Formats: sequence, C-alpha cells, structure tokens
Amino acid sequence: MEMPILPVHSHHCDEGGQELGFVVPESNAFDKDFRSYYTEGERKSVVEETYRKNHAYQTFESVQRMREKHLCFNKGEMGIWECAELLNDIVDESDPDLDVPQIEHLLQTAEAIRKDYPDQDWFHLTAFIHDLGKVLLHPKFGQSPQWAVVGDTFPVGCPFDKSIVHHQMFLNNPDTWDPKYNTGTGIYQEGCGFEKLFMSWGHDEYMYQVMKENKSTLPPQAYFIIHYHSFYVMHQEGAYMHFMNDLDRQMLPWLQEFNKYDLYSKSTVRTDVEKLKPYYQSLIHKYFPEKLRW
Repeated sequence: MEMPILPVHSHHCDEGGQELGFVVPESNAFDKDFRSYYTEGERKSVVEETYRKNHAYQTFESVQRMREKHLCFNKGEMGIWECAELLNDIVDESDPDLDVPQIEHLLQTAEAIRKDYPDQDWFHLTAFIHDLGKVLLHPKFGQSPQWAVVGDTFPVGCPFDKSIVHHQMFLNNPDTWDPKYNTGTGIYQEGCGFEKLFMSWGHDEYMYQVMKENKSTLPPQAYFIIHYHSFYVMHQEGAYMHFMNDLDRQMLPWLQEFNKYDLYSKSTVRTDVEKLKPYYQSLIHKYFPEKLRW
C-alpha cells in the first residue's frame, strides 16, 4: 500500500476568520494541566500506585514472559467493534486526565481527527483502535493487572531514561542494577531501529501484534502509531532517539500529530456511540477481517 504523506495541515476558517480546526484545551477533565503526574488531585494516588508497580515489575525477563503468554493469540476470536464494547467496563488507572470508559476516549480521539483529516479514513480508524489492547484488563481476556497494560512505555534491556514519568520508582527494578542493561545502549546497537527494541509490555505492544497477526491492511503509519503512542519519553521528550533508523524518522511526524488528538481530545462530554457506530464499522470492514484472533 502506498504510504500517505503527512500534509501541511491548514485549518478551515469560518466567515470571521476563526480557525475551525482542533483547538487544544487549557485543562483536562479535572481542571488540571494535562499529564500532570505530580499535582495533587483526585487521581494522583491511583496513578502513582500504578506506576510504582509498573516501574518495579517491568524487567527484560518479565517482558519476555508476558510476550510468550499473550502472543499465542489463544484468547478467542472477536471482531473489532465487539472488542471495543468490552472497554465500556474499563477505566485506565494510569491516566491523570480522564476517568470515563475507554470506548468514549477512542471515539473522542477519532472524531477530532476526522474533523481535521476528513480524507484520511485510515487515520480515523487508527484513532478508534489505538487503545484496544486495554482489553487485557477485561476478565474475558484474563484480567491482567493495570501495571502490565496501561501507562507510558519505554524500552527494557537498556538504561531507563531519567525523563520517564516517575523515574525514581525504577530504583526497585532489578534491571536498574544489572550491568547488562544499565550501561551504554544495553543489549542494543545505536541506530538499530525501534522495531529491534523490546518495549515494556502493555496495550501498545499487544494491539500492534494483534494487527500483524491478523494482517490488517492499515498503512505503516498506523502500525507505528499503535506501537509507540504511549512511548511519550521518545515522542515528547526526545529520549532514545539514538536508536532511531530512517524508517522511524519518516514515521515520527504522524505519531506526533496523532498524539495531539489522543491527549487533548479527552473530555467529559459524552459521545453518541450508536450514531457513530455505522461509520467506524465500515472502516473496520475495509481494513480488518470480520473476526480477529486475540
């Protein structure tokens, strides 16, 4: 498939010259700054506990075990929309910005992108499915603990960058003290490409692998977005860039564009799921088989 090129984006304006494109809000659903992990608030303790466990337990060896467990794709067969409906039961405990069911967040993100990129239907669908891997939290999928599904992702097998959220909590991770992993580039080579890295286990990795397993025809940008949208320390802080190759550099602008909508479209304004369902089902039919192995 021919790879879409990121357009120089120009927002439409109304008669008064005001931009009608996506506008970044000033605060999140709790009237706090976005991704404010250290500000006192009703979500702070829940978020911190999720990251405490995540940073202690996400080791190179534990990631290998979780890959072996979940990449057998033996959890059953299910369509994309059916999977998305399971997210009605799930709230992400690592997210300081929102506590509405996940399917609402998927549609908020997708609809914000659809307004600004009406002709890029693959981009709309990518937004709708980007967090589907969180179904690992659901009892039907084995009810994995939150620390093993949600939160920012980072490579294992190399030093933990100091700009990772709650970096101090890595003091309880045995890899922090292992010379195989904590010096230089760890087990990797500079410029090896992100695809060669073992990322901390979570919903990004799982959904990316589900797409590959089921041969989705979404373009390479969609795969890159799904795989690395929680890799904030890279696409927001510029960490781990020494591992990038030319393909990563080509993909990154799409991920950074997507991230704006993923993060800032979060709202307590509810979406009309049934009204939007036919459009997204048509996209699912275009880019995915009817039933997927999970």
